Amino acid sequence: MKVLLTGATGYIGKRLLPRLVAEGHDVVCVVRDRVRFKVPSALAEKVEVVQCDLADPLSLQALPDDLDGAYYLVHSMSTEKDYADLELQCAINFREAMNHRSLEHVVYLSGIVNENKLSEHLGSRKRVEEELTKGTYNFTALRAGIIIGSGSASFEIIRDLIEKLPVMITPKWLNTKCQPIGVRDVLSFLTHTLFNPKCFNDHFDIGGSDVLTYKEMLLGFAQERGLRRFIWVVPVMTPRLSSYWLYFVTSTSYALAVALVDSMKIEVVCSENRLNALLGISPMSYREALKRAFSRIDHQEIASSWKDAFIASKNQFLVSEFIQVPRFGCFVDQRKSVIRSKQDTVNRIWKIGGENGWYYGNFLWKIRGYMDKAVGGVGLRRGRTSTSELNVGDALDFWRVLYVNKEEGRLLLFAEMKLPGEAWLEFRIEGDQLVQTATFRPLGVLGRLYWYAVAPLHEFVFGGMLKALAKG
Repeated sequence: MKVLLTGATGYIGKRLLPRLVAEGHDVVCVVRDRVRFKVPSALAEKVEVVQCDLADPLSLQALPDDLDGAYYLVHSMSTEKDYADLELQCAINFREAMNHRSLEHVVYLSGIVNENKLSEHLGSRKRVEEELTKGTYNFTALRAGIIIGSGSASFEIIRDLIEKLPVMITPKWLNTKCQPIGVRDVLSFLTHTLFNPKCFNDHFDIGGSDVLTYKEMLLGFAQERGLRRFIWVVPVMTPRLSSYWLYFVTSTSYALAVALVDSMKIEVVCSENRLNALLGISPMSYREALKRAFSRIDHQEIASSWKDAFIASKNQFLVSEFIQVPRFGCFVDQRKSVIRSKQDTVNRIWKIGGENGWYYGNFLWKIRGYMDKAVGGVGLRRGRTSTSELNVGDALDFWRVLYVNKEEGRLLLFAEMKLPGEAWLEFRIEGDQLVQTATFRPLGVLGRLYWYAVAPLHEFVFGGMLKALAKG
C-alpha cells in the first residue's frame, strides 16, 4: 500500500516511518523543508519525499494521486497567537486534497478530549478531528494523553524537574489525573489501526495501564532514578507564574509551557479502552515506559526528540533560506588554525555543545544562556539529541543545525537565541586548517551596538574554542 505520512520530521513521524516500511508500505513523507529531512539509507527505496505546506492548498497538488492511506500527525503549539486557526485551515486543506484522491483510510493522532471544558490546544485538536471526519475516506482518530519516551516533551520536562530540583513547590494542578502512554504503544496502535475495517469511522482513547496524578508521575520518575524528592502543592500559583516557573526550570519553550500549564487543569484519562482488545495490544505501565526510555538514552538510540522540532524555538523558517551565509552588511569574525588530525578535529566538532560544552569559556556560554532565558529565548537547556551525531534541523543548545557533512568536515549553525539581528557559526576543514567563522547580520543601530559590546569577548571565547578544537 502507498501511505502518506504528514509530520514526518516530528517526534512520532520519525519513529513511525521505519515501522511502516517494515510493514511493507511505500511511504510518501510530507515535509515543509526537504533540506531538513534525511531519509535513512536502509529505507530509501521505499520512501518518497514531497515538499509542501499544508497551509498552502496549491502546494498539496504535488502529492501523488495513487495514495491508499494517510497519517495526519500535524500538531502545533506555536508562538503564533492564531495557531488554532492555522491548525484548522491546514486540516481543511488536507481533507480537500485527500477528497480528490481515492484514499481508503486516514488516521489522526489527537489528544484525549473527554472533558466538557478543554484547554486551547486540546480544543484545537478536537476541531481538527471534526474537520477531518468530513472527508470522503474512512477516518479514525486515536486520542492519546501524555506520551512517554526518550526525547518526548513530557519525558524531558519531567526529567528536568526531577533531576534539577530536590524540593518543589508546585501549583494545585499537579493533582490532576492523567493516563500516560509509552511511545512504543502509540506506534503499535498507529500501525495496527491503518487499513483495519474494525477501526473505520470511529475514535478511540489510547492510554497506558496506569492512571496517575502529575505529582505521582514526578515521584514515580524520582523513584525510578533512585532520587529522593519532596513536592508540596499550593493553591496560590497563577497560570502565568506557573508557566514562567516551568519555562525557566525546564528545557521547554515558553509557548509550550503556557500550553502545558493550561492543559494540566484538564483530566486526560481514557473513557474507554476497547481498542486494546480490538487490536490485541496490552499497553505498558508508566514505570515500564520510563525504563525503556532510559534504556534508549543509555544506548544512544534516541530516534527523535521534540527539541529538534521548530516548536522548541521561536523560529519557523526554511533551512534553505539561511544555508547561504550572507556577507554584505555583516560583521565577520573568522579565525584559522592548523590541525593535528582531521579526524580528531571533526570528531570534536561533532560532539560540541550539550553536556560536552563548547570546549572553552563554558561559564560564559552558560551566562549567555541564562541571559537568553531571562528575555524569553531558548537558552542552553535544549542541549542536543545525540552526543556524537548531528543532522540538519537538530537543535544544538541555542543553535539550529543548517548544514552538516562529516566527510567535508563542515558544520553550519544558525542562532536561535534572542538577538538584535541574525547570527551564523561555521566550522570548516580546509586542507590542514580549521576555519571557524562567526557571522552577524545586525538589525539597525541596536544590532551594531550589540556586536561592538560582545566583540572583546570573541578573542577569549572564539579564540580558545578554535585552539581546543584544532589541537585537542
